[in-house]
Amino acid sequence: MTLNYKQVLHWAPRILGILFAIFISLFALDVFGKGNSPWEALGEYLIHLTPTYILLATLIIAWKWELIGAILYALEGVSYIFLLWEQPAPASLLITGPLFVISGMFLLDWALKSQIRTIA
Repeated sequence: MTLNYKQVLHWAPRILGILFAIFISLFALDVFGKGNSPWEALGEYLIHLTPTYILLATLIIAWKWELIGAILYALEGVSYIFLLWEQPAPASLLITGPLFVISGMFLLDWALKSQIRTIA
């Protein structure tokens, strides 16, 4: 079975969204090894996973409604820029870059599907 660009454009942002959520969740692992009790560490870990929860909720929405997902991913990227203004540019790009790429891919997927709907 060969993949065409429509299938790649459909699945790529979804797979990248999952991979990015996994990447962001790795930052929450820093709560372990601080000398806290296991229950305190688990509580802190669950709190540090809040960005992952937001990304997964966005992905669930984007899976069905690509345009809304594209807007939400772009808003998450912009909000990260404004919330953490003091961060150096490479660190900000590490987080915001994938958000904007995923947003653009969902937008292209939506545009392609809406073009197909208007032709049919």
